[in-house]
Order: sequence, then C-alpha cells, then structure tokens
Amino acid sequence: MRPTNKLTELTVRQAKRSIKVRKLSDGGGMHLLLHPNGSKYWRMDYRLGGKQKTLSFGVWPGITLSQARQLREEAKKKIIQGIDPIDEKNKEELQAKEENEREASKALNTFRMAAEEWMKKQVNSWSEDHALTVFRGLENHVFPHMGERPISEIGTREMLSVLRRLEASGKHEAAQRARQRCEAVFRYGIITGICDHNPAIDLKGALTSPKKEKRAALSPSELPEFLEKLEHYDGHILTRLALYLILYTFVRTSELRYSEWSEFETGSDHPVWRIPAQRMKMKKEHLVPLSTQALDVLDKIGSISGGGRLVFPGQNNPAGPMSENTLLYALYRMGYHSRATTHGFRSTASTVLNESGKWHPDSIERQLAHLEGNKVRAAYDRSEHLQERRRMMQWWADYLDSAAAKEQKEIEKEHKIWEAGISY
Repeated sequence: MRPTNKLTELTVRQAKRSIKVRKLSDGGGMHLLLHPNGSKYWRMDYRLGGKQKTLSFGVWPGITLSQARQLREEAKKKIIQGIDPIDEKNKEELQAKEENEREASKALNTFRMAAEEWMKKQVNSWSEDHALTVFRGLENHVFPHMGERPISEIGTREMLSVLRRLEASGKHEAAQRARQRCEAVFRYGIITGICDHNPAIDLKGALTSPKKEKRAALSPSELPEFLEKLEHYDGHILTRLALYLILYTFVRTSELRYSEWSEFETGSDHPVWRIPAQRMKMKKEHLVPLSTQALDVLDKIGSISGGGRLVFPGQNNPAGPMSENTLLYALYRMGYHSRATTHGFRSTASTVLNESGKWHPDSIERQLAHLEGNKVRAAYDRSEHLQERRRMMQWWADYLDSAAAKEQKEIEKEHKIWEAGISY
C-alpha cells in the first residue's frame, strides 16, 4: 500500500515553478500540479468502471493541504460505493446554478411586472376606461404593498393583509375588485411559469361583501322638470348636447364619451349608431337606432366637433375624449347631486318602456345591451329586434319631448297665474 500524506505545508509553499508541468504526490492518488506560471492545482487520479479519471479539488492556497486531504477521503468513500465523484460534483454545480437562476428569476419576476404584462395582454379586449380603472386600482391599492415582491413568494397571509388594509378604510368594493384582479395576475403567472400558487383564490369569501347600492336615477315623474333645467343649462354647449344624446340613446357613459363620427350611419332610411365590440361591456357590437331628435342633436354637435375624430373631444385635450366626470358634474350644477347619474338614465328608460306595455321585453333588454343568458331567448335575439327597436327609440324620444312640453305648459300656467296677481 502506497504511503499517504507525503507533503507538508512548507513543501507546498516552497514548491518552485519549472519549465514543464510537474506533480508533487501526496499519496492516495492525490497530487499538487505545478504549472510554469506558478499556479498550483490539487488533483486526484482514480479508476472507476475500468476508466482512469482525474478529479479537481481546487487551487492552492484557496484550498489548503489539509482541506485537499479531507476532500480526497470523501471522494474515496464515494468511489468505494460505486459513486463517481466527478459526476456527483457536476450535479451539485448544476443544482447550484439552477438555484442561482431561480433566485435571479424571482428578483426579476415581481408582482408588478407580472401585472403589467398581464394588463398588456388584455388591451384588445378592454375599453380604455376599464384599462385605466384596473391600472389605477392596482397602482393605488396593491403595488405599494407587494408590487416589488417576487410573485412566487407571495402567500395567502400576505395577500390577505393587503386586502384587509382596504377593508379597514371602508373600501369593501375596492378590496373585492383588488382580489379579483390579483387572482387574474397570479393565474397568468402560473400559466407563464413564474409562480406555482394563486393565493387570491384562497381568499374567496374571506372579505366583507360590499353593500350594493342602486345608482341614482330619475323617476318618470321627474323627467319634465329635469328636461326644463337641461334646456336652460348654462354650462358648455357640448356638455348639454351630450346629456341630450345620452337621454335619447340611453347608452353607457363610456360608450358616449369615446364615440367617433365614423360610427354614425346617418345617410340611410334607417340611421343607426354602430358601437364597436371593443367599447361594449359585453364585447359585442351594439346597434342604436337613431330617432329624428337624436339626429337633430348630432347635427348641432357636428357644427362644433364635426371636423375631428371624436364626437365629444376633451376641452383641455381635444385629442382625447371628454372627461369621465364632465357629465356628472353638470348634473351636480343642475341640482341633481345624489339624485341622478348618467347611468341612471338607462334605468329610467327601462322603467318607462317596460311600464308602457308597448314593447317586447327582449327588445328593451337588447337596446340596453344586456345579453340574454337563456338559450331560447338568446336565439330569439339573433334578429336583434331592429324593426321594433327603431319604433321604440322614436317613441322614447317623442315621450321625452312630450314630457318637456308638459313642463313648459306648467311653467306657462304659473306665469299666467303670477301675471294675474292670483295668490297660490
């Protein structure tokens, strides 16, 4: 048996470089390999499976003599067990590399980055208004607390603590929406392989449900007074005309604000406003038959904004749409704060049309752009009831005009009483 531990630290330190590579043996297959440039490498020769192999332990003095001997003994134990120490070393290095890559990936794949990538994928299916709402919700309520966290490390407790902050401030609906949007982001993260778990799903039912409140809407009996106030509205004329058009068409506010002149087909016997699918809540093209009153309003609007792309351009930024609060603030100025909203006009129209008994409920629902879930009624809706809806929209416009005329008669009556000096 060959003797081992032949070298000493002094021998290793004083070993001189030479013109050729040479070895200083320590025994047990291990030696110090001396290079002409003065570098010193620990090596171990061994045989396994009938093959001669050489294992590297590192460079002296980074690896001392005693450390090299310890590595030699560990390698021998593996060889006796039939384990190749080179293969073992390669596996460990590969695992370490993969772990480093995973850690680096975590640092790059933050929740914010995943959310922004997810939002970009929704561009074609979201309206501009909705996209802005989603971004603002995440920016204000989620990103400040876990936006820079690796998405793969966020757990249920952390997710819950973020949502509890919103609940504590009374923002129950915002908390619910934040959970839903985070669920979608985590789902996207799982699909793309940057996380394995969706903690937002686990929180279904864990939050306080927001109290559902109906949007303020005018009753049919309040329409005459409202139309009188609208006729004498002293704000921007485009705002007044926008309120008239939304009354005659009862579309959603965003559908009105982003409307473009190219969507209006007014040159035929059956004029129609064709709202593209991407701007609709249900992502289905919506047709709005135009009454003679709506056409008259459009003519007036055309004299103001007809030279541009948008029907209702913003006052400060004509390249963008009218502000989302413009119509709401106009209602406030008219004295309808908490009493009416532009969305509420849809409810008012629905009430009047249904109570009239003149129109098929499916025609009313279709004109409100509500998709029918029942398969039988959905099949019936394929015709979209356009003929009936044309008559219905003209009837509705005439109804509004008669309501306005009724209020005007009341005003004239009061004036006559006042002029006659009669107390009432």
